Amino acid sequence: MDCEMVGVGPNPDSDSALARVSIVNFNGDQVYDSYVRPKEMVTDWRTHVSGIAPKHMVEARSLEHVQKEVADIMKDRVLVGHAVSNDLDALLLGHPKRDIRDTSKHAPYRKIAGGGSPRLKILAEEFLGIKIQEGAHSSVEDARATMALYRREKDAFEREHLKKWPARMIADNREKGDQKKKKKKKTTRKR
Repeated sequence: MDCEMVGVGPNPDSDSALARVSIVNFNGDQVYDSYVRPKEMVTDWRTHVSGIAPKHMVEARSLEHVQKEVADIMKDRVLVGHAVSNDLDALLLGHPKRDIRDTSKHAPYRKIAGGGSPRLKILAEEFLGIKIQEGAHSSVEDARATMALYRREKDAFEREHLKKWPARMIADNREKGDQKKKKKKKTTRKR
């Protein structure tokens, strides 16, 4: 997932509002893309960075509409993003930490930024050999690059993730218990 923001209010350099949300699947295929009508007055479209212009608001949906659709898509799924907490904050949505994979926090990627949060553009060029954000950003392009970075290091991401969030054993034990019960029923016969 990736989002684009616009500047709002008297301090548009520091105050942002959501203007576009894009979601791709594991293979990078677009599954959702919507412009979002900010509730506040837009004072800086940031078109040169965000790619958002007033004309896009003609087809924009309300924040509430987009929130519901995005929440439905994310439900019970792993969410992959780059500095994804910013996107979730803009959407005013939460997601279980256990189900988040953030490319900005992946240790091998952070080395490029000297241990800090690396820019997606730099990671895409360094690890994928592709140039993104050459002009205005595209949240679809950024989401695809983020997913490609995750796929490239999927095993490492999941190993690191398991250190923080060990596998759930409760469900496994229930399944084993159910299997034992079924086996007992099969072995007992009335004659």
